[in-house]
Order: sequence, then structure tokens, then C-alpha cells
Amino acid sequence: MRSPIFPPDRVTVMGVLNATPDSFSDGGRLCDVDAFIAAALAMQHAGAHVIDVGGESTRPGARTIGASLEIERVVPVIEALAKAVAVPISIDTRKAAVARAALAAGARLVNDVSGGRHDPEILAVAAEFDAELLLGHLRGEPATMQEAPHFADVIEEVARELAECVARAEAAGVLRARISVDPGIGFGKTLEHNLALLANAGRIGARVGRPVLVGPSRKSFLERLTGDPVQGRDAATVAACAVAIFAGADAIRVHDVAMGVRAAAVGGALRGAARSREPQR
Repeated sequence: MRSPIFPPDRVTVMGVLNATPDSFSDGGRLCDVDAFIAAALAMQHAGAHVIDVGGESTRPGARTIGASLEIERVVPVIEALAKAVAVPISIDTRKAAVARAALAAGARLVNDVSGGRHDPEILAVAAEFDAELLLGHLRGEPATMQEAPHFADVIEEVARELAECVARAEAAGVLRARISVDPGIGFGKTLEHNLALLANAGRIGARVGRPVLVGPSRKSFLERLTGDPVQGRDAATVAACAVAIFAGADAIRVHDVAMGVRAAAVGGALRGAARSREPQR
């Protein structure tokens, strides 16, 4: 079975809404609840299927903040968005206390980039609220994750470790149908690792048996390819997303939702055309 937020008949587009002063792409851009509502409504109008609210930066080198500060940043935003927009709200956090407060405020999905490893209690919180759960792949902590990351076989190792995360979530009481996975583009990965994961998104999904979301949006590995600064990487993001969807990704997480919707349309159509040419068994 598939989750209602990541159904099999569409490519899901998740819009990024940061309530942080230090996110790599848009930290500090929005300063009050009205501004967040306006931004979320614009994402909804552009075609977002879910809006992901985060209160702690997980960029390379970022330091962990306390749960109370994170809650202070995200809960008023989620409470307001739950009343103002029609699409589901996600909480991007690694902490059980933050997930609990966000779900109580109206969030419906927990997006944990650590896959439940940072604070294992987050899995029980998701189960308690019968929430959707997106499990990301991350070895270590954001502060140190880019210090010489190494994989013998990045596809197989990431898939295996995500499958282990899924098993732990199920053991904590989360229904398998409510779990999706994210291979963690840019989270403790080299350029070559990121490219391999995007180009093999479908292999990861088949190996884990869950829908796969990819999040290459505006990340630094794209600068290595194009030379573009962070605010100029949306064209490269579209290309990366379209290729990942063609390769089997079920969802994308993007800063520019309108561009992401276009990537989903093209990548999804190309994937459909390729599958229609496959020999029938």
C-alpha cells in the first residue's frame, strides 16, 4: 500500500518553507506568520501537494539547536498554515519533542532527515499520531557529515540502511503504508554519490519497497556542475529532478514549486513513455 500523501498515480511535489535564520538557500527571508501564510498559499497555487516547514538548518556544518527554540519557530507557523491552506503540512525535524508539538499543531507528516537515528523516540511519536513518516538517509550529524563521506557501493548501502530505518519505524508502530524514504542528497555524500543516487532512484525504491523522495533543490553539488550560485540553481534543480523522476523517484522536495511542478510533468511523462515500451511479461 502507498501513503495518501505519496500516492502511486502522481509525482508528489513538496514545497520547502524554512522558519530558520540560517538555511543555506532562504534563511531569514520570511519574518512573520502572515509572510509564511502568503508563501504557503503561493506554493499551493503553484501546485504543491505538501508544504514542509523546518525550524533547524541541516545544511553541511550546521549546529544542532534546542527543541524549545525549534518549537518556538515552527509551531505558530504550522498552526496558521493548517487553517489557511488545503494541502498537508509536514514538519522537517529530527527531534521527537518538535514532531509531537508540530503534529499537535496540525502537521500530518514528519520528515526526519536522520531516518529516526538522531532521536529514535520520534518513531513512536509518528505512530501515536498516525502520521506519515519520511525517513531520510544521513550518517552522523550535519555539522560533520561532509567530512570525507565514503561508500563502497552507495546505492546498495543507502538502500540497505533505509530499509533498516523502515523496519525500526514499523517496530515502533508506524504503519508501513505511511512510510516513505529519502536517499539524502547532499547529506554526507560526494558529488559522485549524489549523481548515482539521483540516477538510480527507482532501484532504491525497489530495494526498500517504499516511495522515494529526492531533494536536490539548490544544493551545492549543482554548483560543482554548473558554477551557479545558490539563488541561480533552479534550472539545474529542474534538470536533476526530472532525471530522478525518469529514473523512478516518486516525489521531489523543492524551493521553487512552480519549477518543480514542471520537472514532475516532464520527468513523469518521459518515465511513462519509457515504461510503455517495455516488453510485457
